[in-house]
Parts: sequence; C-alpha cells; structure tokens
Amino acid sequence: MPEPSISPLRSIGRRVLGALLALVATVLIVYAGRAGYRDVNGDGLSLLDAFYYSTVSLSTTGYGDITPVSATARLVNVLIITPLRVLFLIVLVGTTLEVLTERSRQALRIQKWRSKVRDHVVVVGFGTKGRASVKTLLGDENVEPNRIVVVDTDQQALDAAAALGLVTVHGSATRSDVLRVAGVQRARAVVVATNRDDSAVLATLTARELAPKAHIVASVREAENVHLLKQSGANQVVVSSETAGRLLGMATSTPVVVDMVEDLLTPESGLAIAERAVEQSEEGGSPRHLSDIVLGVVRDGRLHRVDSPQVDAIEPGDRLLYVRKVTPADHNE
Repeated sequence: MPEPSISPLRSIGRRVLGALLALVATVLIVYAGRAGYRDVNGDGLSLLDAFYYSTVSLSTTGYGDITPVSATARLVNVLIITPLRVLFLIVLVGTTLEVLTERSRQALRIQKWRSKVRDHVVVVGFGTKGRASVKTLLGDENVEPNRIVVVDTDQQALDAAAALGLVTVHGSATRSDVLRVAGVQRARAVVVATNRDDSAVLATLTARELAPKAHIVASVREAENVHLLKQSGANQVVVSSETAGRLLGMATSTPVVVDMVEDLLTPESGLAIAERAVEQSEEGGSPRHLSDIVLGVVRDGRLHRVDSPQVDAIEPGDRLLYVRKVTPADHNE
C-alpha cells in the first residue's frame, strides 16, 4: 500500500543518536551534582562513576551502589533523570515496537483492502509499456488509482507507481502467491507488460489459473510467441515490436498517417478511440449514418467492422467503437 517511508538504517541511526544524547545529558547532570550522591566505596563520584550510574539508571538496572542522598539530587532524579529514563527506554524499545506495530497495521490494511477490492486492474511490469497502460487507465478509462495494482520486482519502479497513488506488490508475477497478494483472483483485467516474452508467458499462465474469468491482455516482442500467450490464456496479445515497426515503415512515406495514429492512441488530447453503449434512438439504424465516426460494432463480445453486413442494423445491447473528440481541433494545431 502506498505510503511515505524512510530508510530503516536511518531510522535506527536516529534512535541510537537520541539514546546517546539522553545518556550524555544524564551523565552531565549527575556529574554536575555529584556532591549529592553517595558511593558505597566512599570515595566520591568520578566521571566514570557518573557514566556508570547514568547507564544503570536509564536501563532501569539500578544496583543501588550509587544513590542520591541530598534533597537536591533526589529532586533532580524525580524531575529530570526519571523522564530521561523513560525517554531512553522509548528510544531503544521504540524501534522494535514500531516495527511490530507497523507490520500489524500494514497487515490489517492489506487484509481490509483485499477483502473489499473487486473488479480492479492488475498491471504486471511498470516499465515503459506498463506506465503507458496505467496512464491510459487513469486518463481515458477514469480508473481510480487505488484500483490499479502494479506487480514488479524493481523497487524503483514500485516507488514511482506508489507516487501516483497506485497499490504496489513487490515480487515476480510468475509466482501464484505474489498474484494472490495482488488480488488477481478478483480482478476484472490483467495487463502483462513484462520486458521478456518468457516472463509474459509464465505470468499469463499463472494469472489465468488464478483468475479464469479475468480479461488478460499481454504484450510480446516477437510475433512467433503470440500463440504461446494465447495458449496460456491471454484474451488479447499485442506485438510491440511489429506495431512499432509498422509505424516506422509508414513514417517513411506517409508521416501524417503516423501522426493521426498517434493522435488516436493519445487519450488526453485531439481524437481518441473510445467505446460506448448504443442509445435507444440509434437502434435499428445503420452505424455508418450516425453523427459519430463509428469504426466497429461489438456484438456478443465480438468486434465487427462498420462495413460488415452483419451490423447493417444496430441491435439493442450493441456497443460502438467510435472516434471521440477530446479537445477542439484548433487546440492541436
């Protein structure tokens, strides 16, 4: 769960420094008022004796061989030494208590989150592809940040995801216990955006085993591995290298087409490809005659192109894939 934190070594260092300051302050107080203390040896208090008395007093050991006898020394013990003793114990024991308390609190938070979260999105890998998919989910899909779970082995990537308010899970998505922590069994969608195709196959296979009904979208570098992702349970597979290669090839002869494709794939500005339900007034009509630029019709979970004879007439329950205007045209010039 995202929350700010400091380094454990830095936290321990601060506590040790605080304990040493409390000890030094006690030594100086005792040594300054050494005339009010009595040692069983009867030879007065030296600086070493002050250190000894301060150490056994702050640690609540208290052997009794050095005791305050004057009223001033006893008053100083009540008003100063005792609070320093409590502070010393809090500093030393506080680290252990804080760790135990934080672990318990974090476990309760995770348990509470896992018991309530439903229909969330699990993103495996927070590299370039994973970040882009999350950006689209937050922008175009309007998914709340706390309903996106990022699974990665790179702590820096997880820190970047946590800074966006996303829930993060450290570990390999090829392990079922890691995906269970991410609640993949109750997720509505899983985005597999790993850097290696073999990892994508294993992560997809593990996710499909835990979430038979989730919609799994995976990215691969090589087209020859598409069938492996399909066999592993991916609903859709995107070949990142071929897609980029096609755009590069198109850019050599028709660069404006590439600009338009990038515009359609950028949800926050210009034009964007979106999906919506059919309105009642549109039922029975042709999708080619609507005011929106319709690219396809989704019927019974299958996508049909707008020129397909199967979707000459719009039926109730259909969904339209259309070009949505995000910003006015003059904003993009």
